[in-house]
Amino acid sequence: MSIDNTQILNNAKEWLSDTFDTETQKEVQELIDTNSDQLTEKFYKNIAFGTGGMRGIMGAGTNRINKYTLGRSTQGLSNYLIKTFPDKELKVAIAFDCRHNSKKFAKIVADIFSANNIKVFLFEDLRATPELSFAVRHLNCDAGIVLTASHNPPEYNGYKVYWNDGGQIVPPQDGEIINEVNKLDFSEIKFNSNEALIEIIGEEIDTVFIDGCINNGKLPTLKNRDDLKIVFTSLHGTSIVSIPETLKRAGYTDVHIVEEQREPNGDFPTVKSPNPEEPAALKMATDLADKINGDIVIGTDPDCDRLGVAVRNMKGEMTLLNGNQTMAVMTNFLIKKWKDEGRLNKNQFIGSTIVSTELVDRIADSYGVETKIGLTGFKWIAKMVRDFESMDFIGGGEESFGYMVGDFVRDKDAVTATLLACEIAATANENGSSFYQELLEIYLEHNFYKEHLISIVKKGINGAQEIKQMLSEMRGNPITEIDGEKVEFMYDYQSSIKKNLITGEETTIDIPKSNVLIYHTKNGTRVAARPSGTEPKIKFYFSVNTPLDTIENATSVEKELDAKIQRIIKEMKL
Repeated sequence: MSIDNTQILNNAKEWLSDTFDTETQKEVQELIDTNSDQLTEKFYKNIAFGTGGMRGIMGAGTNRINKYTLGRSTQGLSNYLIKTFPDKELKVAIAFDCRHNSKKFAKIVADIFSANNIKVFLFEDLRATPELSFAVRHLNCDAGIVLTASHNPPEYNGYKVYWNDGGQIVPPQDGEIINEVNKLDFSEIKFNSNEALIEIIGEEIDTVFIDGCINNGKLPTLKNRDDLKIVFTSLHGTSIVSIPETLKRAGYTDVHIVEEQREPNGDFPTVKSPNPEEPAALKMATDLADKINGDIVIGTDPDCDRLGVAVRNMKGEMTLLNGNQTMAVMTNFLIKKWKDEGRLNKNQFIGSTIVSTELVDRIADSYGVETKIGLTGFKWIAKMVRDFESMDFIGGGEESFGYMVGDFVRDKDAVTATLLACEIAATANENGSSFYQELLEIYLEHNFYKEHLISIVKKGINGAQEIKQMLSEMRGNPITEIDGEKVEFMYDYQSSIKKNLITGEETTIDIPKSNVLIYHTKNGTRVAARPSGTEPKIKFYFSVNTPLDTIENATSVEKELDAKIQRIIKEMKL
């Protein structure tokens, strides 16, 4: 990427005007005076919306999260709401997580909405992201905001935007809002609040939200919840305010919280990364489980939309399941529950994504339930619920440790999913089985599926260009063989073309365009590549499967599949 240093300097000098506070001016002047490399990083572009909203490193500059970049986005969204609903009394809800500056940023965002004559419901303190999604619909709001950077490192913060259905913004709203934002000069942001329009909310919303979690996640017939020993960690995040209370009200009494990680803390001092996808993040919890002989470990990310689940395998060892495994067990459990209640009538569906396991499709199909597939990101699953209102949404998930139970929340929901995971484990125990054995039973019926993810970090200005080049080369020189298997199909979601690499036949993919490539062999091996929408990474997803004849052979079959994945990674020189 070519850099126009003159333009960068001009962009920076604009931040020395009276539009910006003295602290910001001082920080920018120091960058200019010292000719810092950071000047380029902070001003070479405007921070933009990705698949999860706006997310970035905090600090001064157009490519950073600060009161002005958040303010510009909020002013643009305010203008868009006023234009879209001209004769309506507009309302928004705002929540924030445990990150540095989240509370301060949330108040700034509330001030700007109120200055634009928009009613604001502002949570009194940190709350889980799914509760914000719920609150948007519960309070009949036109939009919602969560100040969070999910599981990113401590120096990050961000801004997720929700529409009136409780789901994150999707086309056309996202593009139209971005256009409104891009029209704005920083001097046009209205920072002077109308305090009369800002209402502080809290416990009254918590109560009905937790009621919804219990109504959707609890099994009425289960009796022995006291027998399940749960270890829970919030990883210093927001889930501490909702998950323990939800489990308690659902009837779980043997819950052990990792005390060292209980206190919300934006530095996340006990972990390298507050991401429940990482086994290291849950080590304190699994160590505690081993110490007290716990049955299940659950950890959530800072804004409480993702969850990691660890359970005991057939040897009694605590094992962290990946997101695909958890969603397979949850999907099977929920559909079976619907079946047992006599509610399946061919009008139900499950939601999944293009890079998630195809095992959920097989599970749903075995019950006669449709699986709808969307792009990566839960906003697309929320859109399915909106687009197919005449159908019943049972649940949906994605490989990145997210699940949504029913449609009362329209985003991944670690609160209800935590309760559901405990209900599955307790039900299995009651039936002389286990959570892990339930997974193996699924493999016996539908094949043993094993997935693996590699993320390659490409930071800075050149990183985006390198990622773009990698995908361009994969398009220009398609992979024709994977581990000795002929590639049958290449799915190019950027051009919306599914190509049969054996016959040359091309068909159109009926999903919105996205920079994703997927290769699929005749044997069901799959490799996908996509740039992250929220981090400077390119992600490679591997999925392999083979029949499992007996539970006793599960360990050896898993080793074979792991070895196959490693051969593919080596073959691709990753």
